[in-house]
Amino acid sequence: MGLFSNRAPSLATVAGRPLRCLICQGNLFTDREIKMNTSGMEFFDLGWANRSSLGLICTSCGYVHEFLGDGIQLWDPSGGYPAQ
Repeated sequence: MGLFSNRAPSLATVAGRPLRCLICQGNLFTDREIKMNTSGMEFFDLGWANRSSLGLICTSCGYVHEFLGDGIQLWDPSGGYPAQ
């Protein structure tokens, strides 16, 4: 993945539940990797070895939701959320 994702916006679920933006209640997000840099690793020029999180950016207001782990799933908006 490059600096900016070229993929179309997606619906997202967190632990099987639909995600809505905390600010505007939007439900479409673009995604990108966010490095969780620490000053110690940056001092030794090892920033590349820091952990990463998944950033979901609301396409309506731009608020960034940040997640660790693998509980996030992205869905094509044309197909909607999966049946639960």
